[in-house]
This record gives sequence, structure tokens and C-alpha cells, in this order.
Amino acid sequence: MEQPTWRLIKTEPLSGAMNMALDEVLLQAVQAGTSPPVVRLYRWQPATVSLGYGQRGQEQVNPDYCQSRGIDIVRRITGGRAVLHDQEVTYAVISRQQGIFSAAILKNYRIIAEVLLHCLQEFGLDAELVGRHSGAPEADAVERSACFTAPAQFEIVCQGKKICGSSQKRMQQSFLQHGSIPVEMDLQQLFCALNNNEAASVQKGTARLKNRIGWINRYCPRTVTIDDVETQLMNSFSLLWPVQFIAEPPGVAEMNQAEQLARHKYRFVDWHLMEQG
Repeated sequence: MEQPTWRLIKTEPLSGAMNMALDEVLLQAVQAGTSPPVVRLYRWQPATVSLGYGQRGQEQVNPDYCQSRGIDIVRRITGGRAVLHDQEVTYAVISRQQGIFSAAILKNYRIIAEVLLHCLQEFGLDAELVGRHSGAPEADAVERSACFTAPAQFEIVCQGKKICGSSQKRMQQSFLQHGSIPVEMDLQQLFCALNNNEAASVQKGTARLKNRIGWINRYCPRTVTIDDVETQLMNSFSLLWPVQFIAEPPGVAEMNQAEQLARHKYRFVDWHLMEQG
């Protein structure tokens, strides 16, 4: 039986607004049937804080610090907590609820998580899937807003610390799941970007984050690069999923639509800082 064809899209580093706009455009294309399912790998330039759709922007991010360091701020169409995207591999899986996927949200999370887990284990990390949500009732404000401080069901931890963060958006019979796999992590920058309390201690804040957050080169037996992780991640997708990947960049029309969406939605301060409802 012939394997279904998926698009593999790798883009040059883009701004936060363009990355989020392109994900949304590709979701619309898959839902409309004008694109086959997609795995997209991408990077961010400059570094960007992405807020979950339902977060209160002014309470979750420090815009003055971000502006002073040239860090973008953007709001995702997916839920979850804030993520600082910098030295990482970011992936997106966009598919209809058919083939290897279904309408069962947690099952879909697990199918994707198994690929991420395989990728990390191939680098020698002692990583495992979290079977249920692990809350952190004693966490401070920054920890409550940061994605990597609280593993959710079918997310991945290494030595008890979350090492991948993912979130999902469903559109009728299709869904987008995108996520972050940090290769390196600047905890001080993460704390300062998400901290609005001028009296908070940076030293204590970064120490608390270190007790909760993981990244690949913190645990990897050898130092790996973003290129290394992207290559292994695609190898894991190809090995575990019964699909055929065809490398294909976004079309001109898709990029034009993404630019329009970024201009009219994702670059607006009201979109990325106000509370969404």
C-alpha cells in the first residue's frame, strides 16, 4: 500500500510574527485540502517570547526588557504558557484528523511525543514521557507563566525536568501542534524577559528555573547543534511514521498570505499583549 505524502517545510529564520502567521496559513491550507499534511521545522530571528493564546500579556512578559534586548513578543493561536524561543529547534505538525491521527486530542499528542522522545534518546538523553499533568503549586509568577516549568500529559522530561514544550490548535477536522525543543538555554534572559517584578532577585529566579527546566546540551553526552537536532528529528519522523516526506518550501501565495496575516494581526501590540477571550 502506498504511503501518504506529507510536506517537509524548512524555512529560514523568521520573525515571531511571520513564524506564527505561516503556521496559521498552513493550518488553513491543510483544512481546506489545498495542502497535504505538513511537518515544519523553523527558527526565530530575533529571539522571541511567544505567549499562549489565553495569557494576560502584560502580566506574563517584561516588554521593556525585551525591547532593550531586541527580543520580539508574539501571541500564538495555541494555548499554554510563555516560551522564549532562541537556541532551539521548533517544529510544527499540521494534519487533518485522519490517517495516523484522530479526533482524540491526547492520542495525537502521544503520537507526536513518541517522535520527540525517540529523537532525544538517540542523543543519549535519559528522557521519558510524562503520564499525567504535574502541577507546581509553590511556583512564583515567572514559573507559572513559563511553559517549561510544568510538564503536561504526554510531554517529555529528562531527569525530572521538562525538556520539550508543545501546544495545539484545532480547526474543524484539522489541527496544528507546534513545539519547542531547546538546545541551549539562557536562564537569566528567560527570567528577565518574563519577570515584571522589579524587586525580584535575578539570581534566585534563575536558580529556581534551573530546578525545573531542561535543555538538550544540559544532559547530552556530547555537545550537539541545532542542525544536528533538526536532522535527527526528521530521521525520527521518517522512522516512526508510515508516511513519505517530500521537501517543499512554502509557496509564493502562502508566503504572501502569511505576510498579510503578520502585518494585520501578529504585529499588533493589542494582539500580543492584551488578554484574549
